[in-house]
Amino acid sequence: MLSLQGKRGLVMGVANDRSIAWGIAKACAEAGAELAFTYQGDAFGKRLEPLAASVGSDFMVDVDVTDDASLDHAFDQLSQRWDRLDFLVHAIAYSDKSELTGRILNTTRDNFKNSMDISVYSFIEVARRAHPLMVENGGTLLTLTYMGSTRVTPNYNVMGVAKAALESTTRYLANDLGPDGIRVNAISPGPMKTLAGSAIAGARKTYKHTDQNAPLRSNATLEAVGGTAVYLCSDAGACTTGEIIRVDGGFHVLGMPQQENL
Repeated sequence: MLSLQGKRGLVMGVANDRSIAWGIAKACAEAGAELAFTYQGDAFGKRLEPLAASVGSDFMVDVDVTDDASLDHAFDQLSQRWDRLDFLVHAIAYSDKSELTGRILNTTRDNFKNSMDISVYSFIEVARRAHPLMVENGGTLLTLTYMGSTRVTPNYNVMGVAKAALESTTRYLANDLGPDGIRVNAISPGPMKTLAGSAIAGARKTYKHTDQNAPLRSNATLEAVGGTAVYLCSDAGACTTGEIIRVDGGFHVLGMPQQENL
């Protein structure tokens, strides 16, 4: 079995027990990892508290990734608790729900900039702060992306552009941090029934379409995504970096729907 025994990880972005971040956290904890969590705002903190407790974690810190002082405070708190960080999961993205419908032609400047700041630049910010805690023994940085980065997906709009930028950021960070033994990868699940996914117009149709047409005739599960994260964070993933790992039932290989659905 893959093991994370003795490893310490920070998970950013758990919204509830259906979050992809929670699927990853749960799998990492079951593999033996010690976990810390970040959240934004009291409402998410209240949802997170019992989940964190269920995996034996009492470390939660409120973070606004658009605020440098907030990020500095969070990592200061973390470094006071731990002298090293073995892995970090960045599961943070945002766009105005009203712009995740219709055409990208109607994307506003403010939402474009805000989406890129929260969904992409925040990964660079947390990588910069995690680096001192990983530089001595190496580590793993993980983020989450989606196929809408490379293929047009109805209503995904500015998030597709943001995910494309995030995937490119993953590759550049992998190159920058590789000499320090720090691996940087992204996991790309198919559509999942999460709070974030539900914000995209037509999400149910997209979920049903991929479920019926993926080679495995199934969407990704939290367990499958979590297991992939465990591999990437474990010693078994020691030579994997700069990758976009797809966990989507094989949907990304298709050129058109299955014959029975044409």
